[in-house]
Amino acid sequence: MSERPRPKAAAQAMVSVGLPVYNGQKYLAMAIESVLAQTFADFELVISDNGSTDATQEICEAYAARDPRIRYLRQPQNCGAGFNYNFVFHEARGQYFKWLAHDDWLAPDNLKASVAALESDPSTVLAYTHHIDVDADGVEIRAVRRTKGQNEDISKRFWDLMEGSYTCEEVFGLIRSAILRKTPLIANYTDSDRTLLGELVLYGKFAEVREPLFYHRIHAGSSVRQNPVFHQRAAWFDPKLKGRLVLSAWRQFFQMLRAILNAPLDLRTRAACYWQALRWFKWRWRWMFEQLFGELWHYLRLNLKRLGTGRATS
Repeated sequence: MSERPRPKAAAQAMVSVGLPVYNGQKYLAMAIESVLAQTFADFELVISDNGSTDATQEICEAYAARDPRIRYLRQPQNCGAGFNYNFVFHEARGQYFKWLAHDDWLAPDNLKASVAALESDPSTVLAYTHHIDVDADGVEIRAVRRTKGQNEDISKRFWDLMEGSYTCEEVFGLIRSAILRKTPLIANYTDSDRTLLGELVLYGKFAEVREPLFYHRIHAGSSVRQNPVFHQRAAWFDPKLKGRLVLSAWRQFFQMLRAILNAPLDLRTRAACYWQALRWFKWRWRWMFEQLFGELWHYLRLNLKRLGTGRATS
């Protein structure tokens, strides 16, 4: 860790960066350093350690002791990724909020450019920069440039975010905290980040910063690679879901309907958004029923196995 002058803690920073982490010792310091190196200094960094068993705690405590803008909070046990992502937001005090995964990092001007984008247009709810995908060693794989959530037609931008042909790095954009509080945040099922993005565009457009100021690491130790099967990923989101039915696509569909109902939309726009939700269902229904029967089969096999084990030991 390089030496730098000790900054002063702000009573309430303009930007809160939330960093949820579990056993992140390999890349964590780089993520923290990238936040501390921001040219926009009016921020707080909220770190929630989900009961790590590696050197994560020692790394976080060392940084927190040196910089009062860092608040380090530790969970007594691993409560799941969904809980941890939402926890850092509940602890945040800033006008704007940004999630940062422990294995990603920010370019120095990320916060400055994102704040400027939101400040220049009050109708926007989220600002995201172009990003660069990198490998485990930080070597560039590809630059990702795209435009999502900018259509003036609310129902069309809702579809753009829900249709599913893109990864969801926009969730790591800078978000207006007041709008984010109106949502259920990250739910405990796969693709809930996409549903959150779809709900956010019902409140306003996304602002695009046309510079690659975010680095997204793709590596073997990532959550997606470590939990490739639906029931594994469900338990990663919430350990209480291990061995239970999740039905993520069905939950996603019904959360879409609730989001449209709760958003401040006129009757015509609300009807158009419901039409897009039905369009999504028509596009995905075969896969949804495959998921339903696949999860039921997995659930029955698991519980029959438990029943057989219980009888054998009794």
